[in-house]
Amino acid sequence: MEFAYEPVNEDIRVVVGVDFGTTYSGFAYAYIQENKEKIKIVVNEEWGNFKTLKKINTTLQYDETYRVVVNWGAGALSSEPTKRKRHNLPKPVEYFKFYLGDDIPEEKKPKLPPEVPFEKAISDFLHEMGKTMKEKVENHWPGIDFLKHVLLVFTVPAEFNENVRIIMRQCIYNSGLIRSLGTLNLQFTTEPEAASIYCINKLKELNMKTGETYLVVDCGGGTVDLTVRKLLAGGRIAETTERTGDFCGSTYVDDEFLKFLEKKAGKSAVKMLKANNYNQVNYMVHKFFCPEVKIPFSGKEDDFKIIEFDIEKKCPALIQYINDPERYQLEDDEWIVDLDFATVKSFFDPVIKKIINLITLQLSNCSDCSLLFLVGGFSESKYLQHRIKEEFGGKVKISIPPNPAAAVLKGACEYGLDMKTVATRVLKWSYGFLLSEFWQAGDPISRKDSNGRIDKFSLLASKGTEVDVNKEFSTIVKPLHPDQTSILFQFFYTSEHDSVYCDEPHMKKLGSFRIIDLPTENSGLNRQVLLTVRFASTESTVATAKSLHNGDAYQTIFYTE
Repeated sequence: MEFAYEPVNEDIRVVVGVDFGTTYSGFAYAYIQENKEKIKIVVNEEWGNFKTLKKINTTLQYDETYRVVVNWGAGALSSEPTKRKRHNLPKPVEYFKFYLGDDIPEEKKPKLPPEVPFEKAISDFLHEMGKTMKEKVENHWPGIDFLKHVLLVFTVPAEFNENVRIIMRQCIYNSGLIRSLGTLNLQFTTEPEAASIYCINKLKELNMKTGETYLVVDCGGGTVDLTVRKLLAGGRIAETTERTGDFCGSTYVDDEFLKFLEKKAGKSAVKMLKANNYNQVNYMVHKFFCPEVKIPFSGKEDDFKIIEFDIEKKCPALIQYINDPERYQLEDDEWIVDLDFATVKSFFDPVIKKIINLITLQLSNCSDCSLLFLVGGFSESKYLQHRIKEEFGGKVKISIPPNPAAAVLKGACEYGLDMKTVATRVLKWSYGFLLSEFWQAGDPISRKDSNGRIDKFSLLASKGTEVDVNKEFSTIVKPLHPDQTSILFQFFYTSEHDSVYCDEPHMKKLGSFRIIDLPTENSGLNRQVLLTVRFASTESTVATAKSLHNGDAYQTIFYTE
């Protein structure tokens, strides 16, 4: 992928905030007006035949060729099992966002059809959701050209690496939502940052004062992200500690239910069910477990009534795969499994324990934090709310805003309306570039190339540093050959505070910048160029280059291999 960023479009009239989630996705939009007090953010709740849904299932249904999307969202979920024979489409494609996370275990990532790599699934889903986005915006304000007048703000989990924004930019372009790869009509923010922006208005209600800090815990379907922010004068916010998170969202509660089913029916039976009758797994999880078990569970035993899981009705295909001795027991129980209080609680506890550990770690790094915001779809769980209040209620004030599932949507939209709201960010990675310098005594002889040089990692910015979003990091470069007309710069990032070589563990390549159209006449090697990058901005792939000889600006092109 190769592109150069376009100039900023000055004719932005509408901001659309998009939360592309693991299990659910949605968007909010607002028309830009001079008087910010009058700006109304609208959260979309209409998805074709499905009304009053703030988010839609991140799910696709393809035809037999996997070329055509025949349904998506809630409409792609499996219907109730039936004995009547009918034409079966391939199983729905879902949870493909997990492929964006390097640290997600392979067993958690869904097995995708060979015809549908995860980039295609993301692009196809955004294309389908984009139809609704364009319809809502263009119908709401006639005369709006979506590709010209709309600023898109996409959220990404804090835990995902830097390359995710590059992949997402390509997928968003493939979906038809932007007119070019280099358009700045597309911006990114992290999910916890969007949530922290959304919470600013709540800070006024809670009498938070300038200088006080607050923790935002964003509990989604796949990830849980945390960020600590400080309230600055004028309603701006600063990030004070490094963002943290883990893969312990609500889908992991679903996984615990399926593990329980393996104990009751046998691991091999559930494995065969997933392989041959995934539509019934889909129905069992989305139409039975989530609405009848997971969502209503409050963690209060007095309010709980035993839930009957009728295998014959909810998942009849499972029966054919069950062997002895599990079969004998289930036949005696008439294929009904009782879900009692302790059992349902056990589905939640391993997941919530991870969330509590994340919060504990963040609070230990921020001794002056006085408020905890709980947002995200999973935060609507009464049991999760109860456990967090029980664990941290005596240490910080806990606030759960109305419609916590829409917090990231609205926050992304608010960020697009005023990107100056964010004053500082804490760098999650260390950034630098590959520097080719002359080999010296003490350097490994094995790394010396035929030209007598050695490639090293040159650090520009270190992780954990709180940086103004507009702070520029610069380095001076010059050509190696007299007739050179371009310079290639390879950028890397690492989870370590510093490194020596670009091939060390944890080192990842962000991409390359090519500075083009260098003048060659009467210049030789004396053509120093200043390359500048903003690592704390939402786009660390934007660079500027200018000549230190005459001040001329050079075009920079970013590309990935």
